[in-house]
Amino acid sequence: SIAILLYLVHKFKTPDHWYPSDLQKRARVDEYLSWQHANIRAKGSKLFLTKVLLPLLTGQPLPPEKLEFATEELNVALKQFEEKFLQDKPFIAGSEISLADLVALVELMQPVCAGYDLFEERPKLMEWRRRVEEAVGKQLFQEAHEEIMNIKNL
Repeated sequence: SIAILLYLVHKFKTPDHWYPSDLQKRARVDEYLSWQHANIRAKGSKLFLTKVLLPLLTGQPLPPEKLEFATEELNVALKQFEEKFLQDKPFIAGSEISLADLVALVELMQPVCAGYDLFEERPKLMEWRRRVEEAVGKQLFQEAHEEIMNIKNL
């Protein structure tokens, strides 16, 4: 939850880069956090639900056209994400990781866990992912995604 993340940032006085005090950088973080609900989160979750959870719950294979439509929608959102938010910067708000990067990568891992490697043909996105993982710590990142990465084995 974005509200909980913002609460934690304020309560525990986290390093400034997570939610910058600089108003322009903070506005960039806020802009992404508002945009992502109807875009990255909605489209990534839809692909995950369509490809993994619905077949798991119903025991029925998914019609290919539904999966194709969900994938196309996510691809549009990914293109917008790269062009509008990443541009040529290392992170969404500039040179340091922020809550926006953390939220973005967590949401993008859902389709990855469903078997859709959205980073494969997107070098800019792949480099950004590498930077975010390094900033968080590879081991912590892997631990955080361990359960969902194994969902296909259910």
